[in-house]
Amino acid sequence: MTQQTTVYLADYRPYSHPLDRVELTFRLAPQATRVVARLHFRPDPARSPGADLRLDGEGLRLIRLALDGTPLDCQPDDTGLTLPAALLPADPFVLETEVEIAPVGNTALEGLYMSNGMYCTQCEAEGFRKITYYPDRPDVMARFHVRIESDLPVLLSNGNPAGQGPGWAEWDDPWPKPAYLFALVAGELVALPDHFLTTSGREVALNIWVRAGDESRCAYAMDALKRSMRWDEQVYGREYDLDVFNIVAVDDFNMGAMENKGLNIFNSKLVLASPQTATDTDYERIEAVIAHEYFHNWTGNRITCRDWFQLCLKEGLTVFRDQQFSGDMRSHAVKRIEDVQALRARQFREDQGPLAHPVRPDSFVEINNFYTATVYEKGAEVIGMLKRLVGDAEYARALDLYFARHDGEAATIEDWLKVFEDATGRDLGQFKRWYTEAGTPRLTVQEEWKDGIYSLTLEQHLPPTPGQPVKAPKVIPVAVGLLNPNGDEVQPTTVLELTETRQSFRFEGLASRPVASILRGFSAPVVLDRAVSAAERAFLLAHDTDPFNRWEAGRALAKEVLADLAAGAPTVGPDWLEAMVRLVQDDSLDPAFRALALRLPGEDDMAATLAAAGKQPDPAALHTARRRMAAALAGALAPALPGLMEATQITGAFSPDAVQAGKRALHNACLGLLSLRDGGAAAEAAFAAATNMTDSLAALAALLEIGRGQPQLDAFEARWRGDRLVMDKWFMVQVLHAAPDQTARTVERLTARADFDWKNPNRFRSVIGALSANHAGFHYQDGASYRLLADWLLRLDPKNPQTAARMSTAFETWRRYDSGRQGLIRAELARILATSGLSRDLAEMATRMAG
Repeated sequence: MTQQTTVYLADYRPYSHPLDRVELTFRLAPQATRVVARLHFRPDPARSPGADLRLDGEGLRLIRLALDGTPLDCQPDDTGLTLPAALLPADPFVLETEVEIAPVGNTALEGLYMSNGMYCTQCEAEGFRKITYYPDRPDVMARFHVRIESDLPVLLSNGNPAGQGPGWAEWDDPWPKPAYLFALVAGELVALPDHFLTTSGREVALNIWVRAGDESRCAYAMDALKRSMRWDEQVYGREYDLDVFNIVAVDDFNMGAMENKGLNIFNSKLVLASPQTATDTDYERIEAVIAHEYFHNWTGNRITCRDWFQLCLKEGLTVFRDQQFSGDMRSHAVKRIEDVQALRARQFREDQGPLAHPVRPDSFVEINNFYTATVYEKGAEVIGMLKRLVGDAEYARALDLYFARHDGEAATIEDWLKVFEDATGRDLGQFKRWYTEAGTPRLTVQEEWKDGIYSLTLEQHLPPTPGQPVKAPKVIPVAVGLLNPNGDEVQPTTVLELTETRQSFRFEGLASRPVASILRGFSAPVVLDRAVSAAERAFLLAHDTDPFNRWEAGRALAKEVLADLAAGAPTVGPDWLEAMVRLVQDDSLDPAFRALALRLPGEDDMAATLAAAGKQPDPAALHTARRRMAAALAGALAPALPGLMEATQITGAFSPDAVQAGKRALHNACLGLLSLRDGGAAAEAAFAAATNMTDSLAALAALLEIGRGQPQLDAFEARWRGDRLVMDKWFMVQVLHAAPDQTARTVERLTARADFDWKNPNRFRSVIGALSANHAGFHYQDGASYRLLADWLLRLDPKNPQTAARMSTAFETWRRYDSGRQGLIRAELARILATSGLSRDLAEMATRMAG
């Protein structure tokens, strides 16, 4: 196993030598790329008088090393290069290195690598050290000038073009940046060009670069980019600052996209879209990620993070901004529900297990393992709470101050909170605990009604997490509204600030006992423990004016029904069914909202809910109960389904906008229910008639869910076998909808195919990621899926440690289950840890999960 060294926030020290300018020359060759770097350093006695100069470097062959033109004979070690202080001049100096690297053999997809003949880079978090010797840390910011030499036709880097000719191109970035934002792309590419006129009247050239033949699928990404640029000007006052903005679609990419200054590199699945090849979910995701990476231009690039412990400073804030943008583009209510669903599915799961860590962790072994839902999604929730506490106007004033004060700097969470304290006059010392403490707080509620006064007592419970057994109370904004028994709202949304362990709030002058709507809009990332009758939940589902809590009431009802069925209840009670029938037929509601309401709680979600209540979930029982519940819902809605499907059928031209997407979502939700009653006849017809990928894939999934669909699978493959992104969907849908006892066999069959390119992260995730997402299949009692996942993690780890480590988190919830399943998973974790040569990435994750 690779040596694990822990890095601590408390050990941070500024870099010894400021770096003002970087000149890079790349002479590209697949197996022997030469990189010449000229680094313009200057001493700073105030930082580290008499300090050695340490440069990071991994997997590099050093050809030449010189200081101010004089050759040096310093030998690198496995992790870098050290120049003794005695060799360093007292005045500014230039350190020149020449190294050789082999991009074609770089299967880890970090640093400079090749994807189907295209050169591309991924340097966040610590990939630049695989390109050249450098102080590879985010607080070292410098201006870059880059020359690329190659016979490839397109040669791109950060910043503005500075010159080009046969076999070369030069780029100059006028803004200081850390090395993790460096980017280079070279290949046989074509561009979809456009332009954008900024508020100040500057024209910016826009290009989306793709492989020939894919340019017809870039229009939506370009439209999303232009809308993102305009929105950032209008909402945050942030104007783009270069002459050109380039996006490149890459087939082999570990993540979704990367915000490199002026040259965003994207996983191709988050750029390419057409009605025939992309679902509505794909379009929505493209829009959000294009916005996210563009918004990083200010929240991440112009102001970056001082060290990787501050990762949430750029990611949490930028996720919050892209969530605002998506809400403005589509539906704030639906977006909020979807965001909370994702938070509970991914981040609450982290907080409740061995991988729990604060939004700002205080230590790590491998920083790539901290690109987590806690840093991103919970980090965004913390920003949302801060905005909720200070108000919209003060939030805007604080952000203006943040941009003015820290532009061009590498900042910290302390810098961020100080801006808000200075702008608003609030003391945020207690609020800071959201950044430094792990875990999901639980709120309990007590209510009292007497003499026209309604009292609400809230108590916060902070469960222990690894390394943090005891925690102090947090500031929790709890948004509350009150409804009369007739459904009228008598107290509009009010934000209560819970700052103590136990605190009471009074509402006076009420004519009758109200029904409380608590935690409106999911105003804080907490678990609300409140005893509510089925009748009161049905009332809130029918009358609550807060769309999130209206959906939440229905979801809570559904979870109670599902828990009872899994525990042996013979039938589904009428309360939930009657409420769902009323809601789904309410034409005043957004179809997208109704589609979300029809979506039953997921099996993993229910397992987490039961475990949190001290009950041991049975994956097989949950799967059977969920199928029974879906059948009961289909029966209750049977008379209404034909009319609902007819009302939501779209006959005109396809549009990915929110209106059409919402109708398709409701239509296909109804189709899935109808398939449970008609044996798949309607789904077969829908598949045959589908003119877009959303409808085609929904019909196929409906058929697979009832054990049918092989002819449709064959037809889908025959049509799309030449499209790598669409075939990812074909692989994934089969695993997601496989019967529990057939899931491992399905994965074995698919991974044996010649087109299962396991070194491609998208293809790997489409099968192995889907394996863990099929809850009952993954946790099937024979443990075959556990063994299969471990086998594939061990196979992938030597080639791509990042992806292997991220996929390993499927094991993190093993403590929820019975002793038999626990033993099977612990055995696989032990097998992983016993493997020689295990990467630092996977070793850290397996160690933490094994406990």
